[in-house]
Amino acid sequence: MKLLKVFISRIFIFGMLIILQMIWIVLMTSSVLASYQWLNTALKVLSMAVVLWLVNKDENSSYKLSWIILILVFPVFGGLLYLMIGNKKPSRRLRHRIQHVIDDIQDELIMEDEMSDKDEQFKKDGLTYLADLGFGTYTNTQTKYYALGDYCYVDLLRDIMNAKHYIFMEYFIVARGMMFETILELLKQKVQEGVEVRFIYDDVGSLTTVSYRFEKKLEQAGIQCVVFNPFVPMLSVAMNHRDHRKICVIDGYIGYSGGFNLADEYINAKMRFGHWKDTGIRIEGNGVWNLTTMFLTTWNAYKHQDQSYVQYRPTFNQKDTLLNDGYVVAYGDSPLDEERTGENIYLNMIQQAKHEILIMTPYFIIDETMMKALILARRKGVVVKIITPGVPDKKNVYRVTRSYYYPLIQEGIEFYEYKPGFLHAKMVLCDQRIATVGTINFDYRSLYLHFECNVLLTQKQTILDISKDFKETLALSEKIDLKYSRRFRGIYEAILRLFAPLM
Repeated sequence: MKLLKVFISRIFIFGMLIILQMIWIVLMTSSVLASYQWLNTALKVLSMAVVLWLVNKDENSSYKLSWIILILVFPVFGGLLYLMIGNKKPSRRLRHRIQHVIDDIQDELIMEDEMSDKDEQFKKDGLTYLADLGFGTYTNTQTKYYALGDYCYVDLLRDIMNAKHYIFMEYFIVARGMMFETILELLKQKVQEGVEVRFIYDDVGSLTTVSYRFEKKLEQAGIQCVVFNPFVPMLSVAMNHRDHRKICVIDGYIGYSGGFNLADEYINAKMRFGHWKDTGIRIEGNGVWNLTTMFLTTWNAYKHQDQSYVQYRPTFNQKDTLLNDGYVVAYGDSPLDEERTGENIYLNMIQQAKHEILIMTPYFIIDETMMKALILARRKGVVVKIITPGVPDKKNVYRVTRSYYYPLIQEGIEFYEYKPGFLHAKMVLCDQRIATVGTINFDYRSLYLHFECNVLLTQKQTILDISKDFKETLALSEKIDLKYSRRFRGIYEAILRLFAPLM
């Protein structure tokens, strides 16, 4: 019975279709090349032209190098393969669909109390940069940091139960199980109470975890649904651009983000890779607006609903102001533009650091620019500590992550591995003053291909909570020494690193 389920699953069927396409292309090309010798030369010329074009292209150097080597190793098919799947830009259809909505919402992106130009420090923190991209910075906002998805889940359920007007949810992975089933029953209940419920999930992220046409089941329950960038079993770069965001907005004044998806392992109700260490953040107040506009941009790109965005702005049944001790800005990253927002914020925090940079990340696959920034920070006397998983969820990615240890440890950067299990948290804390928490990993997919979101903040109490969590996680982690890290630099790791940007 289990074997039958595998054979009729979407991932198996789609995988077989892609393999058949590859076989057909190779056979057809080989047949044509045997009949037309000139075509062999033409394809090699095409490959060389693509290599020269890549050399001159304003592109991530590691990504270019991976493709150049691949093309030179396979000069007949390499150039053609790059033209088919090598371009990192989203499909024209996806770009047009979302860009049209971004243009419509542009005037509504930043609320009146946005305050990113208040002083020189704000500019140094990158707030003016984010404001230019449409992400306002707010003070009338409270935040709460969660050291585990387990803790965040409890508050999320409570806030969903208390929703009065609408609930927006956007997640990369949705999996049937205790966590999602509980949330689903609450959403059905809220629909019966007249609350508007909208739900977005990524098709590839949930390819193996929900049934085919799962969105129809949600809609039958009154839950409006969008499946982001549905996966079509074709050899196409379009499958690379996924919605990796985790967003929940409730009535406009409560928002959630972080690393956790809607699946049981994220709250340790199911153990897949030991104890699952994740983080989350709750926002209450005007700062939620950025999350709302991110959600509505994606939603309206698919649903084409002509509605006023203003009606979804934060509304308060409380006193006029919320107690807060710093600013908050939720920001997104998108492959639709040339801005590498997530990477730029990380780089800016590293470059601005004077005393200490603390990082938690599940994947550490960086380019030369990020590596130099970390090394320069350490040479300035900045303490750099990085925690990665002790138990991998993807073995090859884990091996690539470990391959970066040795050269950075040589520079005095400290690496630790979380021994109880898999660490999925994405967090950077700079000088005990400014932090960012969210969905953006230190890898090529997060930084260049996916739709992502993070929350940048300076609120003192939340910073203290983040610092405390890092110290407690550090106590559960093992420090990697220079001698031990040498074993992670074999030939296989070198090959993996070479092609890491293509994974």
